[in-house]
Amino acid sequence: MTSEQIMADAQTLWDYHQLGHELRPTDIAIGLGSHDIGVAEHTAALYHRGMFPLIVFTGANAPTTVDIFPRGEAVHFAERGVELGVPREAILQEAEATNTGENFKLTKRLLEAKGVHLQSATITSRPYQQRRAFATATKQWPAPEFICSSSPLPLNEYIARIGDESRVISMLVGDTQRIWVHAARGFACPQPIFPDVRSAYERLVEAGYTDRLIG
Repeated sequence: MTSEQIMADAQTLWDYHQLGHELRPTDIAIGLGSHDIGVAEHTAALYHRGMFPLIVFTGANAPTTVDIFPRGEAVHFAERGVELGVPREAILQEAEATNTGENFKLTKRLLEAKGVHLQSATITSRPYQQRRAFATATKQWPAPEFICSSSPLPLNEYIARIGDESRVISMLVGDTQRIWVHAARGFACPQPIFPDVRSAYERLVEAGYTDRLIG
């Protein structure tokens, strides 16, 4: 494959994972921990726009984050939120989750323990995690209405911000596979898989972007 073909297929997956939800005020934000501190920055920006009064940053560590966020994703994300002007009392931390399902299960447990009962939530995540996050949330926690939001960056700018094209494409491929694998295992609600998405995924796997595939 040429670099142009690789980027065209990556764009297909990038577009697939972004749901295009219209922002509106919700009861809380759930900021999903990851290697991308931009999630915390985007969440803080939405807080300052009045989109929610409370943020839960959730995440312990994964192999991709233990070096950059040694004290845990939620801890570092919360600190970044405070640096950007979010009051400490407006941020809760859930620092045990090690996967997306646990992000929602443990956030639900945390909020219930604090007597917070919500009807709606904004999920903030990496752009290519939106569909998987939504599918997981609606399976693990069906009661609230969920809206997904991410930094509004085009793919080329996101790659430039992360600084590793191969890593971003591998993550795109891995998140795409997880859409049907997690649904089959009962972790997430099924999502439509369009023919162009499946074809782009298969070509990128054949091209070697397999670091984030699961068995």
